[in-house]
Amino acid sequence: MKKLILVAALAAVSTLPAMAQRSFEVGFSSGITNYFGDLGNDSWIQATSTQPGAAITLRNFLGAGGFSGNFYRPFSMEVRLSWNRLQYDESEPIGGRKGFDLRNYGRGIGFRNDLFGTSVHFSYTYYANPRVPLYKQGPAFFVFTGIGAYYGQPKADLFRGDASLDNRYFFWPDGSIRDVAYEGPQTNGNVIDKDGDYETNLAEWMTEGTGYKGEGNSKSTYNFVNIGVPMGIGFRYGVSKKITVSTELGYYMFFTDFLDDVSDQYPTYSEINANFPNDPVKQAMALYISDPTGYGNSGYPGPATSRRGNPAKKDAYSYLNVEIAYKFEFRKGVPRLWGAR
Repeated sequence: MKKLILVAALAAVSTLPAMAQRSFEVGFSSGITNYFGDLGNDSWIQATSTQPGAAITLRNFLGAGGFSGNFYRPFSMEVRLSWNRLQYDESEPIGGRKGFDLRNYGRGIGFRNDLFGTSVHFSYTYYANPRVPLYKQGPAFFVFTGIGAYYGQPKADLFRGDASLDNRYFFWPDGSIRDVAYEGPQTNGNVIDKDGDYETNLAEWMTEGTGYKGEGNSKSTYNFVNIGVPMGIGFRYGVSKKITVSTELGYYMFFTDFLDDVSDQYPTYSEINANFPNDPVKQAMALYISDPTGYGNSGYPGPATSRRGNPAKKDAYSYLNVEIAYKFEFRKGVPRLWGAR
């Protein structure tokens, strides 16, 4: 994985001579992400997963078609640095639905993953007239795809304050979160809110029971750097000779199923005990972290233990954004920031 990141970096650096000779654009975008994965209480789009995202994009650094007399070439390459937050909580109410009115409340898993990525995109843009500056044309439609490397660790908000079983959340059938376990209608407990601190690094707790090697070893069960394939469509508008505004809808497909820490089965009691030998406190913590509501895991393999996720379905997210880009020009090695081309 490190070699892939190094190759991407070298590819970006290799373009610097071209940039020094001609021109390039730097775009700053901000928008929203939506998560697609194993978790969800809606059938397809998880509307409550909407979170922020941002990116810096370097494009058109290979130079315009000066030899052909064109301002723009339809095929282009761009390099992007991005941050996108993925987040979802199956215990949160949706509209008037809460508790077991929600499809997956019994599983009740939540996570947050801040993904930091670097990617190379290849795009095709349809310009009405490639010999005329964009601000004198109508909007230009474009499509893109590419490849990138993305780093992120899924975490969860499972405790009020320090990570201790004394501070855990208890999920009641009515959809409320309380400070004591539900033991029937006669139970009294104070309603509490999650504190919003994603303090628990989920990979450290072997939430699906497999992939652990060696006693006392905190080896994670999956990689934190993963390969993604971005693809999307958009429109670009020329505001002036130097400034363009774009809107883009991208879909980022991954080859991993663990951006949300959920893929296959709950851990069994024997797996938890093997992962944290001779430590009953950590064993109890691991059981709670893998099954926060306590409704999903029987602790033994068999039909009574529901699947935690779908290993055949890989994770993904969408990114809808608005971007403002500025064009920098170089003449004999000197940047030209103002004026016409």
